[in-house]
Amino acid sequence: MHDATHGGDRRYLRQEQYRTGDNLSARIQLHARFSINRDGWFPWLFAQMDMPAEVRALDLGCGTAALWVDQRDRLRPDWRLTLADFSPGMLVTSRQRLAGATPVFAFCVADAQSLPFADGVFDAVIANHMLYHVPNRPRALAEICRVLRPGGHLYAATNGDDHLREIGALLGRHLSGATWEGRNLGFSLENGADQLRPWFTRTTWEDYPDALEITEVEPLIAYLRSTHAGASLDTARLDRLRHDIADHIAREGAFHVTKSTGFFHCLKPARA
Repeated sequence: MHDATHGGDRRYLRQEQYRTGDNLSARIQLHARFSINRDGWFPWLFAQMDMPAEVRALDLGCGTAALWVDQRDRLRPDWRLTLADFSPGMLVTSRQRLAGATPVFAFCVADAQSLPFADGVFDAVIANHMLYHVPNRPRALAEICRVLRPGGHLYAATNGDDHLREIGALLGRHLSGATWEGRNLGFSLENGADQLRPWFTRTTWEDYPDALEITEVEPLIAYLRSTHAGASLDTARLDRLRHDIADHIAREGAFHVTKSTGFFHCLKPARA
């Protein structure tokens, strides 16, 4: 699952944060190992999506293709799936992870603000925790709407303001002046619907109930180091963080973290 990192700084996202899949993988692993919702984010998201036979779908901001790798056994051979990402490094990882997969995936380096696809070519677009990275969201939403067929679906996952608030507080105690990246998202549970309504005829929110109960120190350290603020932690601060987390787990049994996440399900207007 993606978490917001450094807003819409495209150079930083392409050249540093998402140059490879390592930072994203560290965050996905924390959620995969310590989430209390045992259904799992990817099975739940996959089950919510209306994916009929011969569907043409675009995964925009596909990252490391974690959704499709996780749900590989449930894919149909007649689906036509295109994976696109702003980061060439992400697509290298995606290609490697899906080598030999059925159906055969198409891959494309693409900017959500200027998609290299014809009008109306997709039945569904999946934007899994990525729209908060886009500087010009109205332009990106117009592009998504353009490449969807009339009546096509957008599944736009994002977080709420309370998402991972305890991790933000932990980082703030150990790094003076650090701003937690999950707060005040440009596209969130709280503000996303208003941004989507000009483009789509129906917009509903589907909530994914979950939390983290973290019982090991190092996975949380790896998560913190994968963020923009956490990357600046020096050895001394990391040692103090480890002690703080270990003490909390020993005292409480786990480091509890709130999660606020889900997705907007939108329909493109049908032709009059």
